[in-house]
Amino acid sequence: MLPDEAAATVPRAASTSFADYLGVHHPALLPSNRTLGPVSPAADAAHLAPHATTIVSLSFPGGVLMAGDRRATMGNVIASRHIEKVFRADHYSVLGIAGSAGIGVDLARLFQVELEHYEKIEATMMSLDGKANRLAAMVRQNLPMAMQGLAVVPLFAGFDADRHTGRLFSFDVTGGRYEEHEHHSIGSGSVFARGALKKLWNPRLDEASAVRVAVEALYDAADDDSATGGPDAVRSLWPVVYVVDAAGARRIPERDLEAASRSVIDARSAAGREA
Repeated sequence: MLPDEAAATVPRAASTSFADYLGVHHPALLPSNRTLGPVSPAADAAHLAPHATTIVSLSFPGGVLMAGDRRATMGNVIASRHIEKVFRADHYSVLGIAGSAGIGVDLARLFQVELEHYEKIEATMMSLDGKANRLAAMVRQNLPMAMQGLAVVPLFAGFDADRHTGRLFSFDVTGGRYEEHEHHSIGSGSVFARGALKKLWNPRLDEASAVRVAVEALYDAADDDSATGGPDAVRSLWPVVYVVDAAGARRIPERDLEAASRSVIDARSAAGREA
């Protein structure tokens, strides 16, 4: 038997990357391989799809929190008031998306499967740094689409079981990965949300206080950025908020978000009357 023939009979080890598997066997299913038709590299396709906006995240003793508003826009039009931009990635991590909404949601779903696939193949959970690196590689694959205006920029957070603390990572469109400390925000309203986070965050926040800070940061972002939707008491629409700690990732119930949102609204209303 020739060496090449012998090698062909040896079973190939299963890849720990589901995205790599798709790239080999079903490349058309990858979000980064969507075709836009005859669009030149200099063209801007951003107007073709809704865009998701502001995501905020902050650490607190024992964990990390991530929150996103519910608005998606297409130019000057509100495309959706109900979109969800924060997702549970696995038992100990979450991610939020800003940018092209459709590609971002597909990226989040693929990342979820990527982590589940790795866990099944390796019979162990990927490290938090490993998860951040995998996400960076997936963002990098979307660079051709980003150059045409369909960029997706995630925010990633999770609980590091080795360090016993929550950690937060940001990315750029080229797949650059950066660990953030204390708090961070992405999206069109991020500059206003960061200003609020700088004033409101402190290292002694408990979980309830962290939820209130995140809601208030999104409120400030919505006050100055038309693409960000603030808490909507008329429609009973509240931000999507996840907390990740040693017990895992869990979504904050609507009743708690309503209470926090109404508290912020009432406090701002009272301040306005006093002024």
